[in-house]
Amino acid sequence: MKTDTYFSILFLAFVIMSCTEKQEQLNVAVYETSASGNQLTKLTEFTSGDAKVRIKLLPSEKYQTITGFGGSFTAASAHLLKQLSKENRATVLNAYFGEDGAEYSLTRTHMNSCDFSLGNYSYAPIAGDTSLEHFSIDEDRDDIIPMIKEAMALSKDGFKIIASPWTAPPWMKDNKDWMGGKLLPKYNDTWALFFSKYIKAYKAEGIDIWGFTVENEPLGNDNNWESMHFTAEEMTSFVQNHLGPKLEADGHDVKILGYDQNREHLSEWVDTMYKSEATSKYYDGAAIHWYASTYEVFPEALQYAHNKAPNKYLIQTEACVDAEIPKWQDDAWYWSKEATDWGWDWAPEKDKHLHPKYAPVNRYARDIIGCLNNWVDGWIDWNMVLDKQGGPNWFKNWCVAPIIVDAENDEVYMTPLYYTLSHFSKYIRPGATRIGFAHSDERLLVTAAENPDGSIAVVVFNEEEQAKDINLSLGERNVTIQINGQAIQTIIIPNSI
Repeated sequence: MKTDTYFSILFLAFVIMSCTEKQEQLNVAVYETSASGNQLTKLTEFTSGDAKVRIKLLPSEKYQTITGFGGSFTAASAHLLKQLSKENRATVLNAYFGEDGAEYSLTRTHMNSCDFSLGNYSYAPIAGDTSLEHFSIDEDRDDIIPMIKEAMALSKDGFKIIASPWTAPPWMKDNKDWMGGKLLPKYNDTWALFFSKYIKAYKAEGIDIWGFTVENEPLGNDNNWESMHFTAEEMTSFVQNHLGPKLEADGHDVKILGYDQNREHLSEWVDTMYKSEATSKYYDGAAIHWYASTYEVFPEALQYAHNKAPNKYLIQTEACVDAEIPKWQDDAWYWSKEATDWGWDWAPEKDKHLHPKYAPVNRYARDIIGCLNNWVDGWIDWNMVLDKQGGPNWFKNWCVAPIIVDAENDEVYMTPLYYTLSHFSKYIRPGATRIGFAHSDERLLVTAAENPDGSIAVVVFNEEEQAKDINLSLGERNVTIQINGQAIQTIIIPNSI
């Protein structure tokens, strides 16, 4: 009898210990993209390395609400998709918007033409048509609109669209040119009407526009392609006295984002945008680009903008590896420090450190993590699809896209950039809240967010060639996994409550 009691007690202790172990073990799913060949691959087995890193999640520390991640519907991308077979067109769009793809949730498109169009065009081409009676989006009907509609049909949760003009039609500008110049004050109301007409026209096509930026790159781009200049004061006056009131009067529930250029001038712009209740009334937030440096995040500027207006959006609306012809079916190039950006050749000596040779994957992973950790709530890539030359682009301003196609041979190449972006867009969903963390290795880049369904997504980027063991803890639970050298991982902790 005593023996039976002894074994009963021993068995009970074993059960209790087993339950305790289960409670302490953190259940995770791990997905990795790496220079060694993983492509959003689910990992289930891990070896042990020498480098040990501790990451402690702090879900009680809550930061910004995530708006989304995605890319842009450009005339160039839409034109290329039209040339592919039906099967490959579907492959590309499903890769971005399908449930088994990146599930993009935040996108952008251009109003009128841009450099990634086949030529210059405007929806209001008739000079002197101040009431815009001849306004038409016919230019978009063969390419951009069908691409958006097909994406909408594939997207389970839907996605937001931000529309941006590169320029008003030349007849509204002081220099009568597509490039450079300023909007003539006498056309302020006409240009505001243009935005209202655009949102109505797209609505008639079954496409909702979530937001506008007032002007793409208002500081200009050396008059290389479509552009129009604003100072911060001029843009704010236009929004305060013309665009905001017009959209409001016409009943449009649409967001207005100011600035829309590089981060190094962000602070001075938000000072003007948010100077008073009157100036900030119609601004819903600020938009930024990364071209001042695809290496430096400018955290102080991002924090300053957030602190200036904590309840307004701060969205990265454009980024790409520019001034480069993409490498075709050469994954190694995207992980190597051979790519440069537009500042590599011209940057003055004092700014050379902002434009080093830097691996394309590193740029994306480093920038998105850095942005998230400094209050940015949305991040949008530039062209979704380009060809082997990095176009089409009427100005021959070649760039890289996450998916490259050879339309002539009907081939599709999903670069490592596509998988890198997917680590964020697929697993950090709109409405997620960025949460705090502490970690023991500053060289390992980390961000974390709690999704609306209660799951937690942790994105980790290891720039170094050495694999690292990670001990990830949440409360009393923990798990040890490993990240390969030159790899990005998303670690998903399901909602266990």
